[in-house]
Amino acid sequence: MSPSGKSLFIANRGEIAVRVNSAAKALGCKVIQAHSEADRDMLAVRLADEAVEIGPPQASKSYLDVEKVVQAAKAAGADAVHPGYGFLSESARFAAAVEEAGMIFVGPGAETIARMGDKVAAREAAIAAGVPTAPGSTGRIETVDDARAVVAEIGYPVMIKAAAGGGGRGIRVVETDEDLARLIPQAQTEAAAAFGDGGLYVERMVTDARHVEVQILGDGTRAVHLFERECSLQRRRQKVWEEAPAACLSAASRERVCAASVALAEAVNYRGAGTLEFLYEPARDEFYFMEMNTRIQVEHPVTEMITGVDLVQEMIRIAFGEPMRLSQDALRIDGHAIEVRVNAEDPANGFMPFPGLTGALHIPEGARFDTMLYEGYAIPPFYDSLLGKLIVHGRDRAEAIERLRAALDEIRIDGLKTTLPLFRALVDDPEIQAGEANTAYLESWLETNTLDAA
Repeated sequence: MSPSGKSLFIANRGEIAVRVNSAAKALGCKVIQAHSEADRDMLAVRLADEAVEIGPPQASKSYLDVEKVVQAAKAAGADAVHPGYGFLSESARFAAAVEEAGMIFVGPGAETIARMGDKVAAREAAIAAGVPTAPGSTGRIETVDDARAVVAEIGYPVMIKAAAGGGGRGIRVVETDEDLARLIPQAQTEAAAAFGDGGLYVERMVTDARHVEVQILGDGTRAVHLFERECSLQRRRQKVWEEAPAACLSAASRERVCAASVALAEAVNYRGAGTLEFLYEPARDEFYFMEMNTRIQVEHPVTEMITGVDLVQEMIRIAFGEPMRLSQDALRIDGHAIEVRVNAEDPANGFMPFPGLTGALHIPEGARFDTMLYEGYAIPPFYDSLLGKLIVHGRDRAEAIERLRAALDEIRIDGLKTTLPLFRALVDDPEIQAGEANTAYLESWLETNTLDAA
């Protein structure tokens, strides 16, 4: 079945809703946009063929309400629902409810989401598929004594991680028995509050780690990889700068991690776009599986730039039952791409969120800016602060950095404080220019550098 002539309900907001709108319309879909009361004026609503209000500003009463969103999509006559990322995008319950209502869920099946969303179950699936994992617990740990038994085998330092959820919550670094006894209950409480699941597991901490992830597409039977990205520059375990391909990998290492990712995707009969995340330890040239994100990623544009593949279009095609169009042999890396996340935050004031009224915009020619902004748009204070992503492409990494510098010098977003000053500083940092920054680098950098207001 072709998506052309079908209607797609977008159950998300902001820049990803604009991105899905563009991909869907390119395939000939009618676009129905969900929105809260606070989002009546957002760009995705203006671009949609039809818009449906689903509730008050609070996300829990609108974008996170499974029954309300499914009912709205059904009442609007939608053939399919795209969850974007965040909100309900990795909710097995939501995926099942969409399909039970007779619509297509643009993503993997509920069973796959549930299995890979539980990081302990995902770790077990990775081990079964022969994918490397860091030494650690073989299942969930329930008590401090359970954790001590694991540490007795693998040694300190270790990381305590939440079995559910993401975003850096429920994670603790532990170096002593005293810290273990203190931090296990903390992590359980935080995970239970954030995800409704206090389950934990323990892994050996990988030092001098690089964060490498592999983009995959699957049709439920066959999967391909679209190479890897590096996302090592992180603040509070949130990615801020992403690039593809990973500067830290050799061709042989790339082949190993990408092949392992395809093996796991096919082992779980993955359907749609997904990402497998790894920690890479350069000194040992070893990868360790962390998790699988069963959705499109914020950083997907850098993969699109080096492969020429529209990932959102492909996941829509696959959801409507079209056979996989991509073959592994035909996929190639063309040059280098870098993305920086532009947030409505004040970097000179502890990255305080800064909702406000958007003034004049100037987007550099030759750069891609995936955004939800338009001049005169009032950013509501209820949601994530991400405004958009600035993406550049070059023949190699050095040229991509030069183009990023030029784009950062030229881009203007009046009326708001944004994270652009952070990237204007980072683009000239010698460690980043050399491609040597690990996952701990940005936090240390921020401790010793002062940022100006946008």
